Amino acid sequence: MESINIQYYKSPCGSLILGSYQDKLCLCDWQYRKARDSVDNRIKKNLKAIYIEKESAVVESTIKQLEEYFSYKRNQFDIPLYLAGTDFQRSVWEALLTIPFGAVSSYAQLAEKLGNKKAVRAVASANGANAISILVPCHRIIGSNGELIGYAGGLNVKEKLLNLERDLFSRSSE
Repeated sequence: MESINIQYYKSPCGSLILGSYQDKLCLCDWQYRKARDSVDNRIKKNLKAIYIEKESAVVESTIKQLEEYFSYKRNQFDIPLYLAGTDFQRSVWEALLTIPFGAVSSYAQLAEKLGNKKAVRAVASANGANAISILVPCHRIIGSNGELIGYAGGLNVKEKLLNLERDLFSRSSE
């Protein structure tokens, strides 16, 4: 059976579980999120693999880039990603990747970007199933009314990430 090499990383916003599969990052998620078992089971099933706590170059690079991000030294990631999900979920996650640092979007705007204004709930569900937090920026999705809504790491973490990116964005444009 294939393996997903996992490691744990304590970020300034909380503990993350990181995983690599075939030299790509397939997991960067909040260790204590409510849907932890559901997300892990979906990834293992999708990749037909098991978790093994083991170092990997991709995870080490991810940790380095996350540390640079949290230190205001990085405003984009260049880690190879393995998006383990359905075709629709992957299309939503790929659309999330187009939201720039310092910017936000809504589920409705994302659904429209995907060419289906009526898919707002499905987009929200796919957003919530994202297992590569921060790098696939689901935290950049806010309510249509401009308020912070749902985030696996908690709304306080979402707010911290958005503030960090606004600060990082303003610093990088100086």
